[in-house]
Amino acid sequence: MVNSKRATAQGRRVEMYAVGSNDPEGRLLDTSGVSESDIDQINRIMQAFSALRDAERAASEASAKYMALSETDMRALHFIIVSENQQRIVTASLLSGHLKISPATTTKLLDRLERGGHIIRKPHPTDRRSLQIQIAEETRSSAYETVGRLQSRRFHAAARLTPDEREVVIRFLHDMANEIDMKNADWAHHD
Repeated sequence: MVNSKRATAQGRRVEMYAVGSNDPEGRLLDTSGVSESDIDQINRIMQAFSALRDAERAASEASAKYMALSETDMRALHFIIVSENQQRIVTASLLSGHLKISPATTTKLLDRLERGGHIIRKPHPTDRRSLQIQIAEETRSSAYETVGRLQSRRFHAAARLTPDEREVVIRFLHDMANEIDMKNADWAHHD
């Protein structure tokens, strides 16, 4: 895949998410009733999404590299931290459900995180058949001071918007998520 920031031979950036670049013959979208200025603005929205995805990917990769963990490991630690912040007890089955991985894979992940000193397994306070998974304090501190501090900056971008602008963004993001939800992709539902 070509990076949207990579220059072409002519020195211009490749517009990876522009309507005309992805569907020059109009096979996917009928834009006949959409003005050129609207298409240009929509293209700028898609480019902004691309920039956000690139920034998120870079932050995720950098934090995983810093902590010497995989993306799934990082997602697991984030879930454990957030669950603890909400006074929820994390079990292997709860984590497995969140990560959408098998119990066997979850066990391997937890073994790896425990060996690395990132989590602690303790007896569950009310269910003798289960273990409680807790984040190690050093890992919590490291996550907060690295990826947590960086990701919390999103708040500032949202806070700069007016309440009405935030409502528009919320509606737009939910609508966009619904449009690209896999339930709308017939090709993805073949077993």
